[in-house]
Amino acid sequence: MSDLLNQARLYEQKAIANVAKTDRPSYHFSVPTGWLNDPNGFSDFKGEHHLFFQYNPYATHWDTMHWGHAKSKDFILWEYLPAALAPDQPYDHSGVFSGSALEDNKKQILIYTGVDEHFENNRKQIYQTQCIAVGDGLNYEKLSSNPAISFDLLPEGSSKEDFRDPKIWKEDGTYYVVAGSRNADGSGQIALFYSDNLTDWHFGSILDQSRNQLGKMWECPDFFALDDSQILLVSPQDMLADGLEFHNGNNAICLIGSYDKANLKFTRNTIHNIDYGLDFYAPQTMQTEDGRRVMIAWMQSWDNRLCPDDFSWYGTMTCPRELSVQNGRLYQNPVRELECYRKNKVCYLDLHKEEETFCLPKIEGRTIDLTIHLKGSDYQTFIMHLASDEQYYTEIRYNRENSILTFDRTYSGYRRDMIGTRNIKVEEDSDGLCMRILIDRYSVEIFLNNGRQAMSSLLYTPQSAKGITFSIIGSVYMDITKYDIEVN
Repeated sequence: MSDLLNQARLYEQKAIANVAKTDRPSYHFSVPTGWLNDPNGFSDFKGEHHLFFQYNPYATHWDTMHWGHAKSKDFILWEYLPAALAPDQPYDHSGVFSGSALEDNKKQILIYTGVDEHFENNRKQIYQTQCIAVGDGLNYEKLSSNPAISFDLLPEGSSKEDFRDPKIWKEDGTYYVVAGSRNADGSGQIALFYSDNLTDWHFGSILDQSRNQLGKMWECPDFFALDDSQILLVSPQDMLADGLEFHNGNNAICLIGSYDKANLKFTRNTIHNIDYGLDFYAPQTMQTEDGRRVMIAWMQSWDNRLCPDDFSWYGTMTCPRELSVQNGRLYQNPVRELECYRKNKVCYLDLHKEEETFCLPKIEGRTIDLTIHLKGSDYQTFIMHLASDEQYYTEIRYNRENSILTFDRTYSGYRRDMIGTRNIKVEEDSDGLCMRILIDRYSVEIFLNNGRQAMSSLLYTPQSAKGITFSIIGSVYMDITKYDIEVN
């Protein structure tokens, strides 16, 4: 073990003990100490779910990246493990960036981006390459043959600096990797590589690219088959807003199409946003032993970073989500394991409300799973205030006349001039609009119409603000079901 990795492990061991469970999210994964961003290495190993993550153990801001590590049996209750990787080699001394993991021959294979920053002829150079470490689920050894995949394999003109975030899988005895890259035209592309032995890699193809239409650099690719479709997930940087589908800045998008494996050719058919909230980036998926495709993402935006002054940790993941393809779209719903932690069910059926603002007994809380079904066409606007008290609230507003759902955290307690509002165009089902809302101390995730669309956003409202109120303009029938989520 290198001195840098040992130092990180000793530091985090002491720091974790100083953070009370009640100071963290209850049922969402959060960093043990310091800073967290992208999920890495989301995969199964020896019958358990493993999650690695971009990690600065020493401060609540981005800095020289390590890999943190945790495992779970059910995606909800996580056990922190010692840090897995540190920037301790010449090819990764400036950071071990994002990557993925694979169980192979009773070993756990980690592949990550090594960053080398140095000066050549008095000019700063940044090189990014893909590197491999092999371990037993706790300790990992970097291969002596690293870097495994160099930028020299990319098409001519591709960036040596913007080449990162490898996602690995194995099929029919061959290893495959997709990685984000920047084309000679200055915008993103996804490169595919293959190998028979993890050391000798070959360039296969460019699966898809931005052509300066969908942002600049494409990060954090994922590529998999699902429900007779081929899915490519990417996280483009520096996009321009496009109606209500894409917003300015960094997005996470889903490309659905077909894949000609023999010729390593992906054909894009449709494209849409993955999550329409204020805080969602860098999703990564895994396949469970029972055949489910599960996705997790960093619940944060690079342009909207705010850490409370008294926090010794900063960074949260979304609730893991089960994926499916329906009606040409990626559907996503919280993993079914969450239902095992539901307690204290409260239910109101066919509740009729007309032109009023109201509260409901026992409908409140900051660690809850709440479903609201709005029925009928005789109302114009539905408004819900959550995490509320006399000073604070966060608003969910649905204008049925223009089918716009708005999430607004303007009055949630932020003291900086940050983006606080996001709109989404909603398509109702034949029986109305159904919203499943997960609230977990510092976050809100909304799943619309059985997972057709999702919105994820953070809020740092004081935990004492736990009220929920509703307002109706018009006349509506509602079904409301609420559970407390209790995780020991």
